[in-house]
Amino acid sequence: MTDQDFATRTFVDHRELLFAIVYDMLGSVADTEDVLQETWLGWEAADHGRVGTPRAYLVRIAVNKALARRAALSRRRETYVGQWLPEPVVTDLPDPVLRAESSSMALLVVLESLSPAERAVFVLHDVFGYPHTEIADILGRSPEAVRQLAHRAREHVRARRPRYRVDARVQREVTERFVEAAMGGDLEALLQVLAPDVTLWTDGGGKGVATSLRPVHGRDAVASLLVGVTANATGAFDIRYRQVNGDPSALLFSGDSPFAVLVLDLTPAGDRVRGIYSVTNPDKLTRIPR
Repeated sequence: MTDQDFATRTFVDHRELLFAIVYDMLGSVADTEDVLQETWLGWEAADHGRVGTPRAYLVRIAVNKALARRAALSRRRETYVGQWLPEPVVTDLPDPVLRAESSSMALLVVLESLSPAERAVFVLHDVFGYPHTEIADILGRSPEAVRQLAHRAREHVRARRPRYRVDARVQREVTERFVEAAMGGDLEALLQVLAPDVTLWTDGGGKGVATSLRPVHGRDAVASLLVGVTANATGAFDIRYRQVNGDPSALLFSGDSPFAVLVLDLTPAGDRVRGIYSVTNPDKLTRIPR
């Protein structure tokens, strides 16, 4: 095997892991792909004979390239129209680009409130199981500094997103009930499926369907807004139920084009919707398969 063959095969073998880590740090598929391209260029130029552990070397490059890109992403979001949500990724394809342990849409939204370093440490330790000492090597920080970052990040995430997992079958059933009520304009049915403290996040980027510029809180307000939006919708939608970021979700198509992705976050009991994430920005739906 030539050195070039070794470099290519090693990178391909680790690409899925690298994509998942970087995507969890950035929430953008396009930026993740750019970081992976930069990672490949750094790996291709390396002296592979002196690399003890290729996986650790590749993760170190990718994580630090992702951290460098966070500044550009922050500047871009300062001029973003309305609310910003992570780019949804369908994960039940034959060859999903995201690993099973990658984060849900709800968790990714919470991670947006962390500092870049806190987010990197949380993703590496709490999502992918890297020990603090290895993360310290990746980030070029002391193990004690990494432990402090991990503690702050974990406390912040737990305060906003208690850790629990709703059965996938239950989430699919509640998602179908929600979509049926919302698309049918059934206010009473919506009120029954929504939790009293439900929050609706909508990301149209100024390009999709008219959305609220701020999150909408409370069952009555959310239900009224959803009924109003569907009442003004023109044409019929083809609804598909797929896994998005690991969660059963609804994909709405207008003809052959994706129109919206709806991801629901349920209460721990799984009987009510506590969070609704609606992405209609067409730029974030280009990778949604029919």
